Amino acid sequence: MKALKWVLGALLLAGFAVGGYFIWEHISRVETTDDAQVDGSIFPLSPRVAGHVIQVTVHDQAAVKADQVLVQLDPRDFEVALAKARAELADAEATLAGARSDIPVLSVSTASALSGARSSRQDATAQVSGSEQALGAAKARLKTAEANVRVAEANANKTAQDVERYKALVARDDISRQQYEQAIADAEAARASVDAQKAAVTEAQQNVFAAQNSIDQARARVGQADATVEGAMTGPQQVKSSQARAQAAEAKVAQKRAEVEQAELNLKYTTISAPATGIVARRSVEVGQYVEPGQLLMAIVDLSHVWVVANFKETQLRDMKVGQSADLEVDANSRTYRGHIESLAGASGARFSLLPPENATGNYVKVVQRIPVIIGFDAGQNDDHSLRPGMSVTPTVHIR
Repeated sequence: MKALKWVLGALLLAGFAVGGYFIWEHISRVETTDDAQVDGSIFPLSPRVAGHVIQVTVHDQAAVKADQVLVQLDPRDFEVALAKARAELADAEATLAGARSDIPVLSVSTASALSGARSSRQDATAQVSGSEQALGAAKARLKTAEANVRVAEANANKTAQDVERYKALVARDDISRQQYEQAIADAEAARASVDAQKAAVTEAQQNVFAAQNSIDQARARVGQADATVEGAMTGPQQVKSSQARAQAAEAKVAQKRAEVEQAELNLKYTTISAPATGIVARRSVEVGQYVEPGQLLMAIVDLSHVWVVANFKETQLRDMKVGQSADLEVDANSRTYRGHIESLAGASGARFSLLPPENATGNYVKVVQRIPVIIGFDAGQNDDHSLRPGMSVTPTVHIR
């Protein structure tokens, strides 16, 4: 009987030893924590323009699909703004077309005006030269006429003296009456020649005066031509100025086109749609409410893509690697899901807290830190979308 007790005791100890070994073997192959929860994508919905709400199509906890219209703002102000922007764009485009059409016309007229002004100046300069030559010839003829007057006056004086001398001689019958009469005729002819030469001098003086007037007029035309040339020389600057106005009109068109695009976007923003398929949460908007850009209207919880954030102690990460499988026990339904490690955080949670610890102060106390580990669900594990962000999870990672 005593031997039987020893055998039973030995068997019991062996059973405990085997059981303890298997328990230790299991524990050494896994890491688990109760500091974990389901997380997911939560899209806050806010308007991009201010306006009055005229329609809300969903309520809290409603299921919505991506691009489904949720909130409609009053679009009338934005439609008016768009019409105004389009009208201003049309006006700017018309101004640009006019500015562009002026450039070739101005270029041609400038070139033509400059060419005509230079031609007129050349003609006026040639006229000045011809008038100066005519003046020189007229002055030469005047000098000749004046010399002829002096010669004629000398001849007239001589013939007059001959008449006086012949008069005494004919009275004494020293010469014939015919010689005396011939002397008288010669004197009259000499006086007539003086009158003719004086008339030629007068005509020559008139010719000199006319030539001088012609020169003055030609020089005045040269001055006018110079002024015309200078005015025509400003044509290229006018062309450049017209080109600058065209460039400014192009910039104005670009500005107005951008304003039209912005007005179109603002009108589009009056319709607020769901960014993803999910569940409506925290709806705070009502019909008739005036909303501002950035104001939270509701949130859309995407249930199609959830994961687990497990905060493991740093001492548990020694053998933990990306890709290792995990069992995820959810408290809400006591169901165990399969998953795998997707990533390990780059820092502990304490480093991202509002007041991270500063160990350089000298009062350091060693505290075991926790590192967030992202665990994703395997395909097909959450097809019923029963998991919700924030649910408590107990993950068990198989590290070996």
